[in-house]
Amino acid sequence: MTRVAGVDEAGRGPLAGPVVAAAVILNFGSKAVKPPFPLVDSKTIDEKKRELLYDWLYKSGAEIGVGQVEHDEIDTINIHNASLLAMKKAVMAIRPLPERLVVDGRFTIDMAITQKAIIKGDSKVESISAASIVAKVTRDRIMKRYHEDFPEYGFSSHKGYPTKSHKKAVLEFGPTPVHRLTFRGVRGV
Repeated sequence: MTRVAGVDEAGRGPLAGPVVAAAVILNFGSKAVKPPFPLVDSKTIDEKKRELLYDWLYKSGAEIGVGQVEHDEIDTINIHNASLLAMKKAVMAIRPLPERLVVDGRFTIDMAITQKAIIKGDSKVESISAASIVAKVTRDRIMKRYHEDFPEYGFSSHKGYPTKSHKKAVLEFGPTPVHRLTFRGVRGV
């Protein structure tokens, strides 16, 4: 049986924090317990369900790799390249390497593994949905930790995305050490 990993990222649009990617090989054997909720795009389910699915995925026997690229490297190589690099790191974290990849979006990863890019794959392919859930929960947890260091920015609520309150905090207090300095809304503040 071919080991196929779904790959997705979370955090392309925020003004702060890393971009995080996950690669997931689902192992739904005949004796496997099915997920408590359908595996769908992480953006379409609430935080509580995402957390439950995240925990379930790690207990299910799925093979999971996570990769991240920090804010300063995003500023150096740009968000597109950083997203692809985070995906590559996620795939490389699975051993042995997957035999095939299905990647959310328009682009494949610079790796010598057979791959297929699928636009809106996180809503079409369960393994990509699983990767979106792992990436989103992992990134959200990182941003909640940043909130402890920088509570005035509200990272625990908006997770670094460019909300009105976040942009106001950047204007009022300036960027934190975890902000992406090349992003509009942070650049020049």
